[in-house]
Amino acid sequence: MDGRVVLVTGAGSGLGRAVAVALAGAGAQVIATGRRRAALEELDDAVQASSGRPATLLPLDLADTEKLLPIGPSIFERFGRLDGLVHCAARLGRLMPTAQLDTASLRKAMDVNVLATQVLIATLAPLLVAAPAGRALFLTDRLAARGRPYLATYAATKQAMEALVLAFAAEVRQTPLAVRLVAPPPMRTAFRAEAFPGESKEAQTPPEMIAGRILDLLRADSLPEGDVLDLQAPARGGGSA
Repeated sequence: MDGRVVLVTGAGSGLGRAVAVALAGAGAQVIATGRRRAALEELDDAVQASSGRPATLLPLDLADTEKLLPIGPSIFERFGRLDGLVHCAARLGRLMPTAQLDTASLRKAMDVNVLATQVLIATLAPLLVAAPAGRALFLTDRLAARGRPYLATYAATKQAMEALVLAFAAEVRQTPLAVRLVAPPPMRTAFRAEAFPGESKEAQTPPEMIAGRILDLLRADSLPEGDVLDLQAPARGGGSA
């Protein structure tokens, strides 16, 4: 990954953080977004310990989509290139019966999971398509299509995000850019604990293990066929929330 520039969203915690640290250790220049500045600063400490150089930190809330459009031009101005995107950021929304959905919570999840995805595609696509072997990986979740109770907000917005990514993938299929949805197994993260508070950690995979597999996808000469790359461990069920 030496010399490659990769943007990671949701890098303040969970899988996003693990991916950012793994990328830095492999030689990539990491650009990290996250809502909490303190978490990004802690990430930067880990990145510098791993690579000897700092990450580029973008503390922002993806729900504020107007602040996302300048990201592509600013990356070009600073680095002149973008080789990869790993879009990990997501909003769970409130867990409640579908008939009682909180409209405000649903709108916030739509902003992060759907609208922000489209704006990121819009601002980053020119750089990613121009890269010699661009990679755009969007984290998804098998829960989105399983009709699990109380998860309608998360599932509906994740399915909408998938529709955007699949259309984008089809549109750039004849370019050097490879676009994939990536579905990891249940991971040992705060996000998963919020979605499934009673789930045993023994049934969950450490995000660092999945980060290594995502790193392999970013540096592979060619990616596996199929729009969704399922990283689900054979013995484990559920989704990746």
